Amino acid sequence: MVQRLIRSFLLLVLLLTLMAPGAVISAALININTATAEQLQQVQGIGPSTAEKIVAYRQQHGAFTSLDQLVEIKGIGEKSLAKISGQLSLEQ
Repeated sequence: MVQRLIRSFLLLVLLLTLMAPGAVISAALININTATAEQLQQVQGIGPSTAEKIVAYRQQHGAFTSLDQLVEIKGIGEKSLAKISGQLSLEQ
């Protein structure tokens, strides 16, 4: 009985943590080499304008080889990169 209560409590804490503002619900990473502008907007910190710039950069320069290349895009600095990089991947 006590173990069941503890499990229920831990589950409740986990759910409340995931529902907290700013929490990333999805563990799936967005591939910056294949994502559309709409898919890039799923990343917390990337809006429509930045998403379009990422797609345009990729079309002009080819596939990204490093997430660090994102700082070459106007509107993405070191701080922005630090916030979004955990939500992105480079898988080919």
